[in-house]
Amino acid sequence: MSGTGNARGNELGAFLRARREAITPAEVGLPAGPRRRTPGLRRSELAMLAGISVEYLTRLEQGRDRRPSFQVLAALADALRLSAADREVLRNIAKEANGSYGCLTAPSSATRTVRPTVRAVLERLEPAPAVLVNPLGDVLACTVGYELLAGPLGVLEGRPPNLVRHVFTDPRARAAYPEWDRVADEQVAHLRARTSRGDPHAAGLADELALVAGAAFTERMQRPPAAPPHTGVQRLVHPDEGELRLAYEIFDLSPDGQRMVVYLPADEAASAALDRITGRRPGTLRAVPLRPAAHTG
Repeated sequence: MSGTGNARGNELGAFLRARREAITPAEVGLPAGPRRRTPGLRRSELAMLAGISVEYLTRLEQGRDRRPSFQVLAALADALRLSAADREVLRNIAKEANGSYGCLTAPSSATRTVRPTVRAVLERLEPAPAVLVNPLGDVLACTVGYELLAGPLGVLEGRPPNLVRHVFTDPRARAAYPEWDRVADEQVAHLRARTSRGDPHAAGLADELALVAGAAFTERMQRPPAAPPHTGVQRLVHPDEGELRLAYEIFDLSPDGQRMVVYLPADEAASAALDRITGRRPGTLRAVPLRPAAHTG
């Protein structure tokens, strides 16, 4: 048992050392300096960039510490300029080295329970695309209309499918959402609403995404909090139908923390496209006339 643990710890250390030695000072904005034995970073340089001590980095590389936090790993990933693929490798190695990783990202059984009445509402909403998610953004249930709309985008491929993770870690998401920055802001707003309440599962997911998604996620988490939206229009690019404009409404199902998102066509082009996607007769989903918001003052 201990031998296996040491091997896994050394795998993490070997990965960090290999990436440190593969990146040059110039790539991270540091001067090369004289008498450098290798082109890579010194431990002291990486430790400084990541905001950790040289002693701690040494323990990690030597496999003497197998329980670095996700925050430390995220800081190292940022300092090493790791690609998305390398960040995923680092995450998997860390989870293997420390079996407790990932336990906080799993939602409790209560947040995965779909009330029969809520499931019945979803069934009545067909063929409209509608999805039920828990506080973490895990997809709990959806209409066939949503499956046909979002499935080709990769939204439902996770185990479990998760809207936040899809937006920040699936490369298809940036092509699927022309206004990706706004979609990312909205997903973070929903997640922050849970982390601000001390939800350990939401905090665990945030730590994981800090590592895997990097600055695109962490910078949003560090901004002043914003209220999650409850209505709006989302532009979505479907591989068969092209860009669609979809109006959406979000319904909070307290006290579970679950929310239902219902999509409707925002114009006639989207109405016709959704009819083709769902295989329904033309006009089944009528476009929602959008009026400018009233101004006060």
